[in-house]
Amino acid sequence: MSQKMNRRDFVKATALGATMATAAGMPAMPKSVMAQGQIVANQQIPAGEIAGMKIGRMLLGGNLLTHYTHSRDLRYVYNLAAHYNTPEKIFETMRIAEAHGINAVVIHTAAGVVDGMREYKKQGGKIQWIICPTAAINEEMADYTQCCQECVDAGVDSLYLWGVHADGLIGRPDLIKKAVATMKSFGVPVGVAAHQLGVIEVCEKENIKNDFYLKTFHGNNYPTANLNYDSSWCDDSQKVIDVMAKVEKPWIAYKIMAAGAIPPRTALEYAFANGADFTAFGMFDFEIDEDTRLLNEVLALDSVKNRARKWFG
Repeated sequence: MSQKMNRRDFVKATALGATMATAAGMPAMPKSVMAQGQIVANQQIPAGEIAGMKIGRMLLGGNLLTHYTHSRDLRYVYNLAAHYNTPEKIFETMRIAEAHGINAVVIHTAAGVVDGMREYKKQGGKIQWIICPTAAINEEMADYTQCCQECVDAGVDSLYLWGVHADGLIGRPDLIKKAVATMKSFGVPVGVAAHQLGVIEVCEKENIKNDFYLKTFHGNNYPTANLNYDSSWCDDSQKVIDVMAKVEKPWIAYKIMAAGAIPPRTALEYAFANGADFTAFGMFDFEIDEDTRLLNEVLALDSVKNRARKWFG
């Protein structure tokens, strides 16, 4: 797992800075893309509630928007995503998501994201932003607090503890608790993300007062699962199922397609049938129509409706 964690210095390396970084100079979107006041979903998806927020069961994942594609050793894909997901295309993707009933995006404070959120809202975008501050977490919490403040000032709807930070703090529940308390002080719903299941176990044991979890979750029946090259984020899915069965907070499952290695329908059924309440789904604009259709089909399956874990949210 350590190799996969090390690659997460993408906040410095991501190409997002080249596209979203200077929202003050970000071009206005064409009216066909960002028609002010015309944000009406032409279809709906089932929704739940997280700490007072109405959230669709499918959230727009942020990694493709920040160009971090988890493309194994195919390094050119990062540049390909950066050239495709221009500022205009990023905003268009969010508009298309909204038109299909997706009303929330999960993303990091990579370069330009906060300014991009502010600009998107200014131009009429209604999608809810669930953002994790990536500033350092330590005893002082000064940088982290400032990062939270910047997000809140820009209009963030919810904050969460970055999974990379949380994984490294399994042995420091006091700092996890301090980070959650810092985010809570801003009066928004607060989540905790994790790649390592130990994070969830620590939070539950210590009774940390977060409102929801984000946990990586997927099966490992795909060819590159054991490549050990940025290719797997859930080594023991059955243990995740067993632990989350006892957790009474909403669970947003992410990396459910193992960064594109698992077909969307298979990933959705596996996640929901085994206990996830919501899914963060990384999509390019041209995938949204089909993926939201698949979501509705999967949520109607007996394997999902009769699942063992109670729905939260």
